[in-house]
Amino acid sequence: MTEQTVHAPYGQLPRGGVVHPITRWGADVMHRPQQPVTDYDDALLRLVSDMVETMYAADGVGLAACQIGVDRAVFVFDCPDDEGLRTVGVVCNPVLTLPEGKDRKLDDGDEGCLSYPGAFVECARPDLATVTGTGVDGSPVEFTGTGMLARCLQHETDHTLGTVFGDRLPTKLRKRLQKAMEKAADDYPLDWPAH
Repeated sequence: MTEQTVHAPYGQLPRGGVVHPITRWGADVMHRPQQPVTDYDDALLRLVSDMVETMYAADGVGLAACQIGVDRAVFVFDCPDDEGLRTVGVVCNPVLTLPEGKDRKLDDGDEGCLSYPGAFVECARPDLATVTGTGVDGSPVEFTGTGMLARCLQHETDHTLGTVFGDRLPTKLRKRLQKAMEKAADDYPLDWPAH
């Protein structure tokens, strides 16, 4: 992709961080609401830079702080919408807004999670989503997305609330997801993608 196809309404993602191992489902930090971001300082910038590098090392489109073991309500993303336009951003303390009533249409596409690597199953989610919050500098941000971007904004906001997408699946699909993850486990050692 060329730089022209990247939508960065609040600036490019901070780079230069350290790649961390990705925290897996089952770790306490993955299953509880995250602490709000209150300090927009160098420590937050370092955390976000580390999250960005880890997301890219894992070939992900989004990553929440809990996925590198940090209890903070922040996520980063670099994700295409249904027209192929990549949007990049950082959202602290996200608040999700979804369509209701006749405006609500579900997309039952495949979904995966870097914290449950190598496994994908269909997961119905609204095909449009808006997230508001603050950026890494504390200023207000708002992102609206369709397609995969809508799914990403919902998935990452869920992480800040202590929800993994497996929590949204019926038992049959969750079992299929678990089998796929177990089959791929050798490709994703516990230090992945930091190794």
